[in-house]
Amino acid sequence: MTNRTVAAVFDRYEDAARAVSKLESAGVAHSDISIVSNDAGQRDRFSGTSTGTSRDDDKTGTGAATGAGTGAALGAGAGLLAGLGLLAIPGLGPVVAAGWLASTLVGAGAGAAAGGLLGSLAGAGIDETDAHSYAEAVHRGGTLVTVRATTANHDRIVDILDDDGTVDMDQRQTAWRSEGWTGRYTGGSGTGGTMSDAASSIGRAASKAADKVSDAASSAGSAMGLNDDRRGTGTATGRSEVSSSRRVRSYPL
Repeated sequence: MTNRTVAAVFDRYEDAARAVSKLESAGVAHSDISIVSNDAGQRDRFSGTSTGTSRDDDKTGTGAATGAGTGAALGAGAGLLAGLGLLAIPGLGPVVAAGWLASTLVGAGAGAAAGGLLGSLAGAGIDETDAHSYAEAVHRGGTLVTVRATTANHDRIVDILDDDGTVDMDQRQTAWRSEGWTGRYTGGSGTGGTMSDAASSIGRAASKAADKVSDAASSAGSAMGLNDDRRGTGTATGRSEVSSSRRVRSYPL
């Protein structure tokens, strides 16, 4: 069973996509990986103004939610990136997304309007301070990769995400604050940037529903000997832990 959420931010979608591919090659189940990107180039790929993709008709709104939901449902049948689609997030607008976090945004329904990305991040076990930072990073054009980890594959996941192209969030937050950022992302919330209990609860409920799918995939991978490359136990305690380079953070579910 997954028991931690590992998160990392990338400035370039290409770097995030490369990390996702490495995770899949390492045996991490597709259903345990999620990507949410506000990279303008990727949005254009899926908009109605561009060609060359089978999902050009996935517009923001109902069609966008369907596109992201498809990506979340692919599971072990295809690579996660093959399921990318546009998803309209309240307060943020259209983003390219796939995977379990995208499915919580779609499944939250009316609750998405209250908490948006912040509520879904809370449901993934990410503490409020970091959730605001991740939402701000996506708002500014970044790409967020989140992975549901087990004790067996936690350290391997951190190793893969802690690579060239991964953003040092401490440094990035310092830079944002020098520009006047308050540490709160207000775009996706009607409560001045504070995650409401209702939005958080909705996010957790949706996350638990997605977990039913990922548990089966993780168990199958373990049975085949996958996900067993580790440096340690992955059982560190505390609300969040940061890797040695301070670029990857891990949270207990």
